Amino acid sequence: MLKKFKDWFSKQFYNKEVQLRERYLDIKNHDVEINGTEYFLAKAMIPDIPEILGIERAVYGGQTPWDDRAFRTELMRKTDRLYLVLRRNDWLVAFIGCSLNNHTKDCHITNVAVAPNFQNHGLGYFLVTTIIKKARQLQYSKVTLEVRVSNTRAQKLYRDIGFVDNDNGLKKDYYFNDREDALNMVLDITKIG
Repeated sequence: MLKKFKDWFSKQFYNKEVQLRERYLDIKNHDVEINGTEYFLAKAMIPDIPEILGIERAVYGGQTPWDDRAFRTELMRKTDRLYLVLRRNDWLVAFIGCSLNNHTKDCHITNVAVAPNFQNHGLGYFLVTTIIKKARQLQYSKVTLEVRVSNTRAQKLYRDIGFVDNDNGLKKDYYFNDREDALNMVLDITKIG
């Protein structure tokens, strides 16, 4: 009897969730136009890691908050992680990553960075809103992230999109290299049209 129930439950619920995830996490690489400029959007792959680390070094003053091994581990997780890259003329110019928690229906943006020469061109906005669209397609309820307290530009971008400070407030000494605090932010995607 228990086996029949498990089979029925799996057919009714698990397979639908798996199908939904596979459908929306299977990103088709394609050209996109952002503020009048053509870029190539693709799912991040292991060979992208050196360029991703290069963007981190450029953005974080020579530091790489995540190392090769951390990115490799993330990119190998196909069912609960999503990483996207933007390329311009075959150069990786921006990336974003998120973890997907199917139980809590939470999409957590783990990192987003845009090469300095491509900042203020809408790439960060495009990537964050793309992840939000994916979370909505997966029928998630919220998107969360942390941002450095000192990074007021990123905070403004997130607030413009609709993120608010989470009730949990600050995460003290969150960042490993300089022990800077992080602001915890959340977007309730059940309340946006």
